[in-house]
Amino acid sequence: MAKNNTAPLTVRSQSIGDIPRRSAVRNPSSTAIIDGDTRFTYAELDGVCDRVAAAAQSAGLAKGDVVMVMSRNCWQLAVLPWSIARAGAVLAPVNTFLTADEVSKLITLVDPRAFIVDRHCVEVATEALEMAGRSDVTRLVIEPSSKATELGWGDFGDWASFEGTPNRVDVDDSDPVRLMFTSGSESLPKAVMLSSRALMWQYASVVADGEYVADDVELHFMPMYHTGQMDAFLGPDLYVGATSVIVRNGTPTEIMRMLKAHQVTKMFATPTKWIEILASPDFNAESFASVRKGYYGASAMPVQVLRRLHEQLPHVRLWNYYGQTEMSPIATVLTPEEQIAFAGSAGRPALNVEMAILDEENKPLADGVVGEVCFRSPHTALGYYRDEAATRHLFRGGWLHSGDLGYRAPTGRLYFVDRMRDTINIGGEKVSTVEVENAITSHEDVHECAVFGVADPVYIEAVIAVVVPRPGAAVDPKALQTFARRILASFKVPRHIFVVEALPKNGTGKVLKRQLREQYGNVGL
Repeated sequence: MAKNNTAPLTVRSQSIGDIPRRSAVRNPSSTAIIDGDTRFTYAELDGVCDRVAAAAQSAGLAKGDVVMVMSRNCWQLAVLPWSIARAGAVLAPVNTFLTADEVSKLITLVDPRAFIVDRHCVEVATEALEMAGRSDVTRLVIEPSSKATELGWGDFGDWASFEGTPNRVDVDDSDPVRLMFTSGSESLPKAVMLSSRALMWQYASVVADGEYVADDVELHFMPMYHTGQMDAFLGPDLYVGATSVIVRNGTPTEIMRMLKAHQVTKMFATPTKWIEILASPDFNAESFASVRKGYYGASAMPVQVLRRLHEQLPHVRLWNYYGQTEMSPIATVLTPEEQIAFAGSAGRPALNVEMAILDEENKPLADGVVGEVCFRSPHTALGYYRDEAATRHLFRGGWLHSGDLGYRAPTGRLYFVDRMRDTINIGGEKVSTVEVENAITSHEDVHECAVFGVADPVYIEAVIAVVVPRPGAAVDPKALQTFARRILASFKVPRHIFVVEALPKNGTGKVLKRQLREQYGNVGL
């Protein structure tokens, strides 16, 4: 077909920057965002997105330029994904727990033109820019302090109140609009390139599979700098015209207060956060009276915790989301009707996803056989920024390779076994860390557990467990090993069990096993 017979880009493109505008046309007076005393209708949200986009262009940002943001949850962070895309630039959110050295490496990788931070991150960001030798980067702080001003940071409020209209930028929906850094729980982060096409397809999938509707009121307390909260919930909520309530202090007490105050109907939490909420002395089912839908993901949910959720909150319908940053992020869904009957499953492929279990030669495996979980989907990322080799490896053989081991049941449901790099090799016998963790956390005195392998001169690797006791409980490592032997084969029982007050985690609650391996790698096996 002749090229001049196709619709122009401005007509057929779908930018995530257009989402607030489209929702404002449908429901201009509906509440879009609540952050304390600050509220935006969809018409007001569209307006502030225009102002920020125009200010970014006025500051010299051009198509494809990178804007880094390092901020805790706030309305300003919630506005940036759509504003920066509208300006034609690319947003790169940064984990607020990172050190200056770690942030400086990300600065060197993505070469930002601007850096926006909240006041809590000013000193780390300043040091990181100095370490990277980037004095030329435009610096803006959300809700500035005297310290930020002293260090040379401008006021993001000037962008939010800028008088002007952004120029239309023709960005193809296959161009990158976001760089999302992988969690780095096992290695240094990579920058995953996400396009509007991938994000919009993923929004459509979760809206359908997760039953998102315009009258939802969602509580956002997990970090929005991760694609889970930003793109499995915030973006789709704005897409359908729902209300997003932002929590800056995500303690269980504050979460339950906000649930009641805003009559929240929908919320997402990692298994770690759900466990924390249930264990809180302030927990009460009454706070959840308005909640109709609950979601979990980012790590495996212990079956006993899932059962307790059903017992304590029987009116809350639960969904399990499984995915990864490279899938924008959702890949499979376990629906409320499947939670008990198929407990432990990651569900079936999301609406716009195809799944396969492949062997090392990229050949499909039969149901019930463990292999690598792989996907095809319009959700998939464009690849890794400035890393062609890693991109080729990710997409080898025409599939996105997740790096996870799992098997497909005859029902089509996925069962996650382990991360490929987490599987422990005991003299040729393969041990799933998830299986061992589930066994140990089934003990009544264990609150959390992380299992990993360390080098062993005879058996290749040995199983190590680090556990956190339940509040008020005491854990005897020897007694816990005896308990584990009643459930697990002898070679799966941890050689050593260490009791600690807390496990090291990233912002989404994933345990940083890399740190644990470094700490316990030489335990005198």
